[in-house]
Amino acid sequence: MSAPTDRKLLGVLPLPERRHLTDALRTETVGGVLLLLAAVAALILANTPLSDSYASVREFHFGPAALGLDLSVQHWAADGLLAVFFFVAGVELKRELVAGELRDPRAAALPVIAALCGMAAPALVYTLVNVLGDGSLDGWAVPTATDIAFALAVLAVIGTSLPSALRAFLLTLAVVDDLFAILIIAVFFTGDLNFAALGGALAGLVVFWLLLRKDVRGWYVYVPLALVIWGLMYNSGVHATIAGVAMGLMLRCTTREGEEHSPGERIEHLVRPLSAGLAVPLFALFSAGVEISGKALGDVFTQPVTLGVVLGLVVGKAVGIFGGTWLAARFTRAELNPELNWPDVFALATLAGIGFTVSLLIGELAFTGNPALTDEVKASVLIGSLVAALLATVLLKLRVRKYAALCAEEDRDDDQDGIPDIYEENSPEYHLRMAEIHERKAAEHRQRAQLAGAPSDGADRPA
Repeated sequence: MSAPTDRKLLGVLPLPERRHLTDALRTETVGGVLLLLAAVAALILANTPLSDSYASVREFHFGPAALGLDLSVQHWAADGLLAVFFFVAGVELKRELVAGELRDPRAAALPVIAALCGMAAPALVYTLVNVLGDGSLDGWAVPTATDIAFALAVLAVIGTSLPSALRAFLLTLAVVDDLFAILIIAVFFTGDLNFAALGGALAGLVVFWLLLRKDVRGWYVYVPLALVIWGLMYNSGVHATIAGVAMGLMLRCTTREGEEHSPGERIEHLVRPLSAGLAVPLFALFSAGVEISGKALGDVFTQPVTLGVVLGLVVGKAVGIFGGTWLAARFTRAELNPELNWPDVFALATLAGIGFTVSLLIGELAFTGNPALTDEVKASVLIGSLVAALLATVLLKLRVRKYAALCAEEDRDDDQDGIPDIYEENSPEYHLRMAEIHERKAAEHRQRAQLAGAPSDGADRPA
């Protein structure tokens, strides 16, 4: 078997990458649907007579106060559960760097440039709106994030299946996006540092790394250590989710002799369903519940802070990612996959304007101490993500037949060996198998023709 050598812009993926992508996106899609349902449930709870009970549950505090961890339910969801999400993001980033698309600098240039432009443009749009409107610049980072799970949920709901190259591009964009979102949180949203707690967290990370290098196994070793590291990181003033990222990046994501999967892949396979199916939906349930009224919706489009978030997600993301991709292709002389067009890239860039989970988190961090403005920013994230989803739906539906044909071609397996035929076009064994299959079919049809009354000597066959 030989993998395709097509490494054009948005070309066919290598088979191992395709298989990993399929497994990862299957889990993320299910998690995205749960995320969507959780967000809807949060909005219903916050805008019905159940709102008081919802607020009481969200503000209920529990945890060991002596350890500085007497937190509200909403706080536990944002700082605790999202650490699991960022752990998975760390593992995925490590895998991409050592075994995925980002390991080759030439292949990595496109998604990295696209992701950087897709974060810079929304920040610039937000800043411009707030400078002109005399608003607050504190929320510049809110519209910079892409929520891959929510984007995949939109694709699942509208019934659109993207070709693997576009799905891989979207996932890699989200991975790079997560990396820079992590850096933004670490650099711009770190409070007063407690150096004793920070030193303890760093010491715990060193122990975590040494145990991994010594091939020590057992969840009962790593889970308690991870909880200690998380608690120390929380008390250090650095956002606690950074602990999850750091531990994810430490896992080995390359295989050794005799291994079918690396430890990082195995652990990611176990933890990703927990992240996508539980941690992120629960965060959405306790963070997306904002009161929506006619006045609130009007304020979103009239106040500079909220308008900047909406325009950043809808306009900034689309223009940034599309422009970054076009510039990368232009200056690297990469040719676009002939089966795809630039409008496909623009549709994907529009879909990336769905910035739900991390945008909500950054919104909470950016306007801590101002609950009213925090809720308005959350509402703007919801509205901006919804508008981006609707625009992307229209654009993707215009090409749905083309995508369906491309997906069918990618999945075609006429020799039924479990490997798509597109990966075997240069394999002599594949063509011999296909010849044998066609010969059997030809013999079967000749037999059927004879049973239907055709002459057996072939004398009456047309020349």
